[in-house]
Amino acid sequence: MSRSIQVAATLVLLGLLGGCAHMGPLSPLAPLERKMVFHPVPFPEGNWEPDGLAHEDAWFEAEDGTSLHGWFVPHPDQIGVALFMHGNAGNISSRAQTLHVLNGRHRLSVLAFDYRGYGRSEGKPSEHGILQDARAARAWLARRTGVPEQDIILMGRSLGGAVAVDLAARDGARGLALASTFTSLPDVGAHHFRWLPSSALMSLRLNSLSKIRYYNGPLLQSHGDADRVIPYDLGQRLYEAAPGPKHFVTIPGGGHNDPQPETYRIALDDFLASLPPLTSG
Repeated sequence: MSRSIQVAATLVLLGLLGGCAHMGPLSPLAPLERKMVFHPVPFPEGNWEPDGLAHEDAWFEAEDGTSLHGWFVPHPDQIGVALFMHGNAGNISSRAQTLHVLNGRHRLSVLAFDYRGYGRSEGKPSEHGILQDARAARAWLARRTGVPEQDIILMGRSLGGAVAVDLAARDGARGLALASTFTSLPDVGAHHFRWLPSSALMSLRLNSLSKIRYYNGPLLQSHGDADRVIPYDLGQRLYEAAPGPKHFVTIPGGGHNDPQPETYRIALDDFLASLPPLTSG
Protein backbone atom coordinates (compact mmCIF):
# COMPACT_ATOMS: atom_id res chain seq x y z
CA MET A 1 0.00 0.00 0.00
CA SER A 2 1.42 3.41 -0.96
CA ARG A 3 2.02 6.04 1.70
CA SER A 4 -0.68 8.30 0.24
CA ILE A 5 -3.25 5.52 0.47
CA GLN A 6 -2.14 4.74 4.02
CA VAL A 7 -2.56 8.39 5.00
CA ALA A 8 -5.98 8.53 3.36
CA ALA A 9 -7.09 5.39 5.16
CA THR A 10 -5.82 6.82 8.41
CA LEU A 11 -7.78 10.01 7.95
CA VAL A 12 -10.96 8.10 7.13
CA LEU A 13 -10.53 6.04 10.28
CA LEU A 14 -9.97 9.16 12.32
CA GLY A 15 -13.09 10.71 10.89
CA LEU A 16 -15.16 7.65 11.77
CA LEU A 17 -13.90 7.43 15.32
CA GLY A 18 -14.29 11.01 16.49
CA GLY A 19 -14.51 11.85 20.17
CA CYS A 20 -11.92 9.33 21.36
CA ALA A 21 -9.58 11.76 23.11
CA HIS A 22 -11.29 11.33 26.48
CA MET A 23 -10.50 7.60 26.41
CA GLY A 24 -6.76 8.25 26.61
CA PRO A 25 -4.61 5.15 26.06
CA LEU A 26 -7.78 3.01 25.89
CA SER A 27 -8.88 4.82 22.73
CA PRO A 28 -9.07 2.57 19.65
CA LEU A 29 -6.94 5.21 17.93
CA ALA A 30 -4.13 5.04 20.47
CA PRO A 31 -1.97 2.41 18.67
CA LEU A 32 -2.33 4.31 15.40
CA GLU A 33 -1.46 7.61 17.06
CA ARG A 34 1.66 6.12 18.63
CA LYS A 35 2.83 4.92 15.22
CA MET A 36 2.33 8.38 13.78
CA VAL A 37 4.02 10.24 16.65
CA PHE A 38 6.84 7.92 17.71
CA HIS A 39 9.46 6.71 15.22
CA PRO A 40 11.98 4.77 17.31
CA VAL A 41 15.08 3.20 15.83
CA PRO A 42 16.13 0.28 18.04
CA PHE A 43 19.66 -1.00 18.61
CA PRO A 44 21.83 -2.02 16.78
CA GLU A 45 20.98 0.48 14.04
CA GLY A 46 23.12 3.57 14.39
CA ASN A 47 26.73 4.50 15.14
CA TRP A 48 27.29 3.30 18.70
CA GLU A 49 31.02 4.13 18.77
CA PRO A 50 31.14 7.76 17.63
CA ASP A 51 34.55 9.32 17.10
CA GLY A 52 35.66 11.96 19.57
CA LEU A 53 32.88 11.50 22.13
CA ALA A 54 34.21 10.35 25.50
CA HIS A 55 30.97 9.04 26.92
CA GLU A 56 29.82 6.62 29.57
CA ASP A 57 26.91 4.22 29.20
CA ALA A 58 24.12 5.05 31.62
CA TRP A 59 21.68 2.29 32.64
CA PHE A 60 18.68 2.94 34.85
CA GLU A 61 15.03 1.95 35.31
CA ALA A 62 11.79 3.87 34.99
CA GLU A 63 9.27 3.72 37.80
CA ASP A 64 7.46 0.84 36.11
CA GLY A 65 10.68 -1.20 35.83
CA THR A 66 11.44 -0.50 32.16
CA SER A 67 15.19 -0.70 31.51
CA LEU A 68 16.56 2.48 29.92
CA HIS A 69 19.86 3.52 28.38
CA GLY A 70 21.67 6.78 27.78
CA TRP A 71 25.06 8.38 27.15
CA PHE A 72 26.68 10.58 29.77
CA VAL A 73 29.47 12.95 28.78
CA PRO A 74 31.24 14.51 31.81
CA HIS A 75 33.17 17.77 31.73
CA PRO A 76 36.14 18.32 34.08
CA ASP A 77 35.42 22.04 34.42
CA GLN A 78 31.66 22.13 33.99
CA ILE A 79 29.54 25.24 34.27
CA GLY A 80 26.41 23.15 34.57
CA VAL A 81 24.81 19.73 34.34
CA ALA A 82 22.24 19.19 31.61
CA LEU A 83 19.71 16.56 30.60
CA PHE A 84 19.03 16.51 26.86
CA MET A 85 15.77 15.08 25.48
CA HIS A 86 15.76 14.29 21.77
CA GLY A 87 12.98 14.31 19.19
CA ASN A 88 10.58 11.61 18.06
CA ALA A 89 12.80 9.74 15.58
CA GLY A 90 16.04 7.77 15.67
CA ASN A 91 18.02 7.18 18.87
CA ILE A 92 20.86 8.75 20.83
CA SER A 93 23.46 7.46 18.39
CA SER A 94 22.34 10.17 15.95
CA ARG A 95 22.80 12.86 18.63
CA ALA A 96 26.53 12.39 19.14
CA GLN A 97 27.38 15.74 17.51
CA THR A 98 24.86 17.52 19.74
CA LEU A 99 26.46 16.00 22.82
CA HIS A 100 29.91 16.90 21.55
CA VAL A 101 28.94 20.57 21.11
CA LEU A 102 27.09 20.85 24.42
CA ASN A 103 30.08 19.33 26.21
CA GLY A 104 32.96 20.93 24.34
CA ARG A 105 31.60 24.31 23.29
CA HIS A 106 29.25 24.97 26.19
CA ARG A 107 31.13 23.19 29.00
CA LEU A 108 28.22 21.07 30.15
CA SER A 109 28.25 17.65 31.70
CA VAL A 110 25.35 16.20 29.78
CA LEU A 111 23.19 13.09 29.66
CA ALA A 112 21.12 12.14 26.62
CA PHE A 113 18.90 9.10 26.92
CA ASP A 114 16.61 7.01 24.78
CA TYR A 115 12.93 6.81 25.55
CA ARG A 116 11.48 3.33 25.91
CA GLY A 117 11.59 1.49 22.60
CA TYR A 118 14.41 3.66 21.23
CA GLY A 119 18.01 2.49 20.95
CA ARG A 120 18.91 0.13 23.77
CA SER A 121 15.95 1.10 25.95
CA GLU A 122 13.31 -1.57 26.41
CA GLY A 123 9.54 -1.31 26.01
CA LYS A 124 7.26 0.64 23.69
CA PRO A 125 6.89 4.43 23.68
CA SER A 126 3.78 6.10 25.07
CA GLU A 127 3.02 9.55 26.44
CA HIS A 128 3.00 8.43 30.06
CA GLY A 129 6.01 6.20 29.47
CA ILE A 130 8.38 8.77 28.00
CA LEU A 131 7.58 11.20 30.82
CA GLN A 132 8.44 8.45 33.31
CA ASP A 133 11.66 7.82 31.41
CA ALA A 134 12.74 11.44 31.69
CA ARG A 135 12.19 11.48 35.44
CA ALA A 136 14.32 8.36 35.80
CA ALA A 137 17.04 9.87 33.62
CA ARG A 138 17.16 13.04 35.70
CA ALA A 139 17.36 11.03 38.92
CA TRP A 140 20.29 9.01 37.52
CA LEU A 141 22.06 12.20 36.43
CA ALA A 142 21.61 13.76 39.86
CA ARG A 143 23.13 10.70 41.53
CA ARG A 144 26.02 10.54 39.08
CA THR A 145 26.99 14.20 39.39
CA GLY A 146 25.94 15.00 42.95
CA VAL A 147 23.85 17.91 41.65
CA PRO A 148 20.28 18.17 43.01
CA GLU A 149 17.59 17.38 40.48
CA GLN A 150 16.18 20.91 40.59
CA ASP A 151 19.63 22.26 39.66
CA ILE A 152 19.84 20.28 36.43
CA ILE A 153 19.43 22.25 33.20
CA LEU A 154 16.72 20.72 31.02
CA MET A 155 17.09 20.80 27.24
CA GLY A 156 14.57 19.44 24.75
CA ARG A 157 14.18 19.50 21.00
CA SER A 158 10.88 18.92 19.18
CA LEU A 159 9.08 16.09 21.02
CA GLY A 160 11.79 16.33 23.67
CA GLY A 161 10.75 19.90 24.33
CA ALA A 162 7.40 18.69 25.61
CA VAL A 163 9.15 16.16 27.84
CA ALA A 164 11.43 18.89 29.20
CA VAL A 165 8.49 21.21 29.86
CA ASP A 166 6.73 18.50 31.85
CA LEU A 167 9.78 18.01 34.09
CA ALA A 168 10.35 21.74 34.57
CA ALA A 169 6.71 22.47 35.31
CA ARG A 170 6.41 19.73 37.90
CA ASP A 171 9.72 20.09 39.72
CA GLY A 172 11.53 23.15 38.48
CA ALA A 173 14.96 23.39 36.85
CA ARG A 174 18.02 25.59 36.92
CA GLY A 175 17.19 26.53 33.35
CA LEU A 176 15.06 25.31 30.45
CA ALA A 177 16.21 25.36 26.81
CA LEU A 178 13.68 24.42 24.14
CA ALA A 179 14.18 24.07 20.40
CA SER A 180 11.62 23.61 17.63
CA THR A 181 8.90 22.46 19.98
CA PHE A 182 5.13 22.87 20.20
CA THR A 183 2.15 23.88 22.31
CA SER A 184 0.47 20.45 22.16
CA LEU A 185 0.29 17.43 19.87
CA PRO A 186 -3.32 18.20 18.86
CA ASP A 187 -2.18 21.67 17.78
CA VAL A 188 0.46 20.07 15.56
CA GLY A 189 -2.14 17.68 14.21
CA ALA A 190 -4.50 20.56 13.45
CA HIS A 191 -1.76 22.22 11.39
CA HIS A 192 -1.19 19.16 9.22
CA PHE A 193 -4.83 18.01 8.99
CA ARG A 194 -6.81 21.23 9.10
CA TRP A 195 -10.10 19.59 8.20
CA LEU A 196 -10.07 17.24 11.22
CA PRO A 197 -10.99 18.02 14.85
CA SER A 198 -7.60 16.92 16.19
CA SER A 199 -8.34 17.98 19.75
CA ALA A 200 -11.37 15.67 19.87
CA LEU A 201 -9.66 12.80 18.09
CA MET A 202 -6.22 12.57 19.65
CA SER A 203 -5.55 10.78 22.91
CA LEU A 204 -1.88 11.82 22.89
CA ARG A 205 -1.71 15.35 24.26
CA LEU A 206 1.72 16.44 25.56
CA ASN A 207 0.09 19.77 26.34
CA SER A 208 3.06 22.01 27.05
CA LEU A 209 0.94 25.15 26.78
CA SER A 210 -1.06 24.18 29.86
CA LYS A 211 2.05 23.17 31.78
CA ILE A 212 4.62 25.86 31.10
CA ARG A 213 2.78 28.45 33.20
CA TYR A 214 3.88 26.45 36.25
CA TYR A 215 7.55 26.94 35.40
CA ASN A 216 8.88 30.28 36.60
CA GLY A 217 12.57 29.78 35.90
CA PRO A 218 14.81 31.01 33.06
CA LEU A 219 13.83 29.94 29.53
CA LEU A 220 15.74 30.00 26.25
CA GLN A 221 13.66 29.03 23.24
CA SER A 222 14.57 28.79 19.56
CA HIS A 223 12.60 28.04 16.42
CA GLY A 224 13.18 28.23 12.68
CA ASP A 225 10.72 30.49 10.88
CA ALA A 226 10.60 28.04 7.93
CA ASP A 227 9.77 24.98 10.05
CA ARG A 228 7.22 22.88 8.13
CA VAL A 229 6.91 20.14 10.75
CA ILE A 230 6.16 22.25 13.82
CA PRO A 231 5.02 25.73 12.80
CA TYR A 232 6.93 28.73 14.07
CA ASP A 233 3.77 30.24 15.55
CA LEU A 234 3.29 27.23 17.86
CA GLY A 235 6.74 27.86 19.30
CA GLN A 236 5.91 31.54 19.75
CA ARG A 237 2.63 30.76 21.49
CA LEU A 238 4.39 28.46 23.93
CA TYR A 239 7.04 31.09 24.62
CA GLU A 240 4.45 33.78 25.24
CA ALA A 241 2.78 31.59 27.90
CA ALA A 242 5.99 31.17 29.93
CA PRO A 243 5.87 33.48 32.98
CA GLY A 244 9.55 33.65 33.95
CA PRO A 245 12.62 35.41 32.52
CA LYS A 246 12.95 34.35 28.90
CA HIS A 247 14.60 34.88 25.53
CA PHE A 248 13.45 33.74 22.08
CA VAL A 249 15.84 33.10 19.19
CA THR A 250 14.38 33.11 15.69
CA ILE A 251 16.39 31.11 13.15
CA PRO A 252 15.80 32.88 9.81
CA GLY A 253 15.03 30.31 7.11
CA GLY A 254 15.51 27.49 9.60
CA GLY A 255 13.77 24.18 8.99
CA HIS A 256 12.78 21.64 11.59
CA ASN A 257 15.88 19.47 11.38
CA ASP A 258 18.46 22.12 10.55
CA PRO A 259 21.43 22.42 12.94
CA GLN A 260 21.55 25.36 15.30
CA PRO A 261 23.50 28.31 13.86
CA GLU A 262 26.19 30.32 15.60
CA THR A 263 23.67 32.97 16.64
CA TYR A 264 21.96 30.33 18.76
CA ARG A 265 25.27 29.12 20.19
CA ILE A 266 26.06 32.64 21.36
CA ALA A 267 22.59 32.97 22.86
CA LEU A 268 23.02 29.65 24.68
CA ASP A 269 26.39 30.77 26.08
CA ASP A 270 24.77 33.95 27.37
CA PHE A 271 21.83 31.99 28.78
CA LEU A 272 24.07 29.58 30.65
CA ALA A 273 26.16 32.44 32.05
CA SER A 274 23.00 34.11 33.37
CA LEU A 275 21.66 31.11 35.29
CA PRO A 276 21.47 31.21 39.09
CA PRO A 277 24.31 29.46 40.93
CA LEU A 278 23.95 25.87 42.01
CA THR A 279 22.31 25.43 45.39
CA SER A 280 24.84 22.72 46.24
CA GLY A 281 27.09 20.17 44.64
